[in-house]
Amino acid sequence: MIIGEQKPLSQIVDMVRARRGHRILVAGCNSCVAVCLAGGEDEVRQLAQALRERSQMEGWGWEVDEVTLKRQCEKEWDREISDRVEAADIVVSLGCGVGAQIFMETYPQVSLVPGINTSNMGAPEKRGVWKEKCAGCGECTLHLTGGICTIARCSKSLQNGPCGGSQNGKCEVIPENDCAWQLIYDRLSARGELSLLRQIVPPKDWSKSHSGGSRTIVKNNRRSKG
Repeated sequence: MIIGEQKPLSQIVDMVRARRGHRILVAGCNSCVAVCLAGGEDEVRQLAQALRERSQMEGWGWEVDEVTLKRQCEKEWDREISDRVEAADIVVSLGCGVGAQIFMETYPQVSLVPGINTSNMGAPEKRGVWKEKCAGCGECTLHLTGGICTIARCSKSLQNGPCGGSQNGKCEVIPENDCAWQLIYDRLSARGELSLLRQIVPPKDWSKSHSGGSRTIVKNNRRSKG
């Protein structure tokens, strides 16, 4: 899932004040950012209340509305709140970077403020902790590494084995992190699959990653006509 964290209140307030209007809609997303406690119903409610209190204290006269979509990254859900959007001067998006962009494509006339800093694609490690798991490189080799992404989880993104700097199973670059290649070795060893380490991974085609620019996936058998 996409991992993000809410921007500081002071930064959101400054971005809102830099725009014209007093009718503000705080729009959240009940998908990824809700799971990582950044933009779900609770976070939307808390931010909306904080904006109301700040406005009252400063005498700005803000009218703050709030709504949480099922998924902000899909236009069909965005369109369901057209009346709320049309009634607003400014929308504070608590969706991820993708959700905020799709929202703007749906409502290009809207003055939108991004309330989330989108970080990575990851998963929960334990309560309140999320860790990056995938870098979206476009050329997956998890079948050779015991299901551990070497691009995202190795600090040096090494493809064919560890560097010489790890100590006691810990990363040379970030000592508190586990060495990804130690994790790979341990997992493959437990499965009796260490022979996979003998397979050489060729240089990565970075044009399949973000280095090649914005990526598009097309499934012709599912495309709409027209």
